[in-house]
Amino acid sequence: MKTNNDLLKLDNQLCFALYSANLALHQKYRSLLAPLGITYSQYLVMLVLWENDQLSVSEIGKRIFLESSTLTPLLKRIEILGLVKRQRSHHDERQVIIALTEQGKLMQKQALMIPEKVMCDAGCDLQNLLELKRQLENLRNHLNK
Repeated sequence: MKTNNDLLKLDNQLCFALYSANLALHQKYRSLLAPLGITYSQYLVMLVLWENDQLSVSEIGKRIFLESSTLTPLLKRIEILGLVKRQRSHHDERQVIIALTEQGKLMQKQALMIPEKVMCDAGCDLQNLLELKRQLENLRNHLNK
């Protein structure tokens, strides 16, 4: 029978399980992304742009849950790497549009092996990972209400 004190044990915390798994996952991505010369946050931006090129800063921010104030310096660093270019929207000068460069488009081919490598290293089959992803998205959506 669990006591009230058991509720506060580190190993009983969902937040710690997520936090420590996130640390391990980031470490895995760090090693996989090092040859590409980008960070995990930059990789997330690239994933969004590989899906839909030429998005506004706010559209990218919505997809990866980052505020513009956090995202703008990140985008500037990606631009310095030559992977994207930032330009003012022709329709609304207040909006900055982020577009892939040729180098950014080519990087997508280099990144194709990353999801498969992560899945392999996670020791789970595709069905288990998809179910875990679904559960985590459900948790995130409930917590964001």
